[in-house]
This record gives sequence, C-alpha cells and structure tokens, in this order.
Amino acid sequence: MKTWSIWILLNFIRRRNLKERVDSYQRKTGLTEAAQTGTGQLNGIPVAIGVMDFQFMGGSMGSVVGETITRLIEYATNQNLPLILVCAFGGARMQEGSLSLMQMAKISYALYDYQSNKKLFYVAILTSPTTGRVTASFGMLGDIIIAEPNAYIAFAGKRVIEQTLNETVLKGSQVSEYLFHKGLFDLIVQRNLLKGVLGELFQLHAFSPLNQIQSSKP
Repeated sequence: MKTWSIWILLNFIRRRNLKERVDSYQRKTGLTEAAQTGTGQLNGIPVAIGVMDFQFMGGSMGSVVGETITRLIEYATNQNLPLILVCAFGGARMQEGSLSLMQMAKISYALYDYQSNKKLFYVAILTSPTTGRVTASFGMLGDIIIAEPNAYIAFAGKRVIEQTLNETVLKGSQVSEYLFHKGLFDLIVQRNLLKGVLGELFQLHAFSPLNQIQSSKP
C-alpha cells in the first residue's frame, strides 16, 4: 500500500509542468533560480560567493543550479578568489531525473580543480535545513565548514531513515551542535558574527584587502 501511494504521488508531481513551477516561483520570489552567485568584497578582500535560497522550490538542485555554482567555482579558480557557498536544503530536483543527480559530480569536480590543483580556499556555510545532494557533495567539501546554531543538517530526513531502515533516529542527532561534537564540521557561528570570522579566516590564509595589495605595488 505504501509503495502504491508513493507511485501515485510521484506521477502526480511529474504531471505538473516543470516550466510552470519554475515560472511560478520566479514570480513569487523575484529570484531566477534557487542559487544566486556573484563577487564582492568582505572587509576589502575580493571574494566569490554563492547562496542557495530555500524559498525557491526548497533550494532544490537542478541543472541550472548546478551550472550556476560550477561557473562560479570556475570563475573563482581563474581569478584566484576565495570562495563562499551558503548552503540550504539542496535535494535533487526530481522532475529533472538523472540530470539533477549529475550536478553533484560536476560541482565536486570543479571544486577538486579549485582546491587540489590551484590550492585555493573554500568555505562552506550550512544553514537550516541543509540536506540531500548538497550534504552529499559540495556542502561537505569545504576547507572550512561552518554551521549555524541549531541548524538541521542531514543527508536523509528522520522520517525517510526510519521508514527505510526501520530504525529510530535519536532526537537531536541531526542538529548542528550534536554533529559538531561528532566532528562533522569545524565551527558553529551565529549569523551576525559570520563576517568577522570569515574575514579572519581569509587573512589567515593570506588573502589581503584590495587597498593593501594596491599600496604594496611599486
């Protein structure tokens, strides 16, 4: 009975036109997609940043989101910029099938070139909730991984795990404080303190403000 119910639900979802859903969220949120990227300065230090927005289809990761983040990483690689990715939810956009799943490998490969070949610095910031394909890929690949306090962080949700494995998930075991003590990430930082912490991390890794770079030139 459970399998039959899931089959009906999936077919109902598939019948809803993906383009119509995307158009609807674009009108509702004013965003073009679930990931927004750009460059800027943090305490004068040039950075590349990508932010996933839960408001747009739950921050689900489809081919557009994957391509957007990949291009940001490639730009940061070419320009030797530190990289910040702010993660939220990030389950696969099931309407795109295997194309959605392929984004995990594409982004991870771009990060491999950025981190291993160019030796650049990537900070992942995990907001609540961060789950699914983001947790299984770039959310956990940061040189430094920062979580917000009391954030819900997991690969699969409590209900999915319990129904699939027929085991009880401990209360609070998918919250950032518990996971921090298990060594899953490096820091728990409140949002209003993030700017200062990030600035210190970048300076520690020898990224300098633009005014210092310009004044040091002959």
